[in-house]
Amino acid sequence: MPTRREALAASAALTGGALLPAAAAATAVPRVAPGRATFASGQRPGGAIALTHATVLGVGPDHTVLIRDGRITRTGRSAEVPIPRGTTTYDLTGKYIVPGGFVEAHVHNNGPESVLPPLFPLNGVTTVREMWGGPVHHEWRDKVRAGKLLGPRWVIASSIIDGRSSVWANGTGERVVEVTDAPSARRAVREAKASGADFVKVYSRLTPEAYEAIADESRRQGLRHAGHCPDTLPIARASDAGQQSIEHLHALLLATSARESEIRRAMAKVRIDPTLGTSFERYASWFRQVHAVEWQAMRTYDVGRTRALFDRLAVNGTRVVPTLTVHHSLERTDQLHPNSPEFKYLPDWMTDYWPTIWSALTAGRTAQDTARIHQIYEHRLRLVAELHRAGVQLLAGTDTGTGYAVPGFSLHHELELLAKAGLPTRDVLRAATTAPARMLGLPTDRADLLVLDADPRTDIRHTRRIDSVLVAGRYLDRAERLRLLADVARAAAASKPPGTGAVGPHICVH
Repeated sequence: MPTRREALAASAALTGGALLPAAAAATAVPRVAPGRATFASGQRPGGAIALTHATVLGVGPDHTVLIRDGRITRTGRSAEVPIPRGTTTYDLTGKYIVPGGFVEAHVHNNGPESVLPPLFPLNGVTTVREMWGGPVHHEWRDKVRAGKLLGPRWVIASSIIDGRSSVWANGTGERVVEVTDAPSARRAVREAKASGADFVKVYSRLTPEAYEAIADESRRQGLRHAGHCPDTLPIARASDAGQQSIEHLHALLLATSARESEIRRAMAKVRIDPTLGTSFERYASWFRQVHAVEWQAMRTYDVGRTRALFDRLAVNGTRVVPTLTVHHSLERTDQLHPNSPEFKYLPDWMTDYWPTIWSALTAGRTAQDTARIHQIYEHRLRLVAELHRAGVQLLAGTDTGTGYAVPGFSLHHELELLAKAGLPTRDVLRAATTAPARMLGLPTDRADLLVLDADPRTDIRHTRRIDSVLVAGRYLDRAERLRLLADVARAAAASKPPGTGAVGPHICVH
């Protein structure tokens, strides 16, 4: 396994692994007008694409990328790559290509098909990891593969597998599988595989017995498991059991206390009143109680314990998805933007719910409570920096589906928060590109690319300066991208709420 030094060295550059190796030298490429498509004679438009004279991150400046039938066939210096006849050529002089586009490692999609799937590629997100899988996500994936729907590549979790009683049971309209022992846990894993899930989603209230049965049965079934670290299970034990990724920073904050045993006993005393009317009311009850426990954990933070735990995660290859976006929205409510221009891309019946939910979550906070919660959030940023120093692989995920997070747009917020936590820009980019792509085993030749107007390595905010996107070989130039965004905004404005089921946001309770 890599040492800390080796792990840090490996994260020193964006590799650009989504591009094929350069082929032999050839003739020079003719230039065309920047950003304009031209069609070589003898071929119908769209048969093949050449992106020329761009800086490819991790590769170098003045490069050409050739694409045919949704696959990258060649990349190399523009002076050395010939353009085949019949190729549509785009001169990208002064532009920057992000190989593979961005991967969003933690999303929850529940809403109109005409709105949610397109927002990801239109923001440069070409792959998403759906963390609470259901039939609709498999339907969307099939439509995207068939070319009937503009959307990202989907990697889809099982239904949530949790202990009894789960805070989400009977509360959202989405399926939760509650297990109480090893046999029921194993059955849940087999059902997940039969449903077509790509991995198993574990959750907070699993018993150690049920969790370890899930981990073992997942291995037997050829699946990975990922999600929350259960409240009653030490993180090191979950890492040793092969958990692929740990979502959010709740469990990590508790595990880095010098008084972890006492903290865990306090967590065990947290109770959610089952008579409360909705899952969001139950969550608000949990939310108010757990911050007191997190405050005590933060005050007893132990540097030595933290380093030992994080080194273990690094050695085991356990990834962490901090989801700073959702932590920020819940813990720095004073910094929320209630009228962000991004909200026009979602229906009012979705966004109108957000202030109500957030008011319920923050009801009764005193000035002291608010000050402490702000300090807890700053401590989470320090934990992210320490994870990075230890060589733990961080992945960019936002918990989109939660309030105040708009699909696609929110990933750019997450990248900025990771930079604020102290990660070098190159490693922030890796967290949304090569790191999740390698974890998920994504093919390296699929024609997914993001083209930017400015270099994101000099300022992470430049990821928002999108010129164009290539998703599965379909090139969305600047004009088409803007047109499609306008179509999404119109679809959102015309969308009507579903007749049944919850319309409020998902919130990942720990």
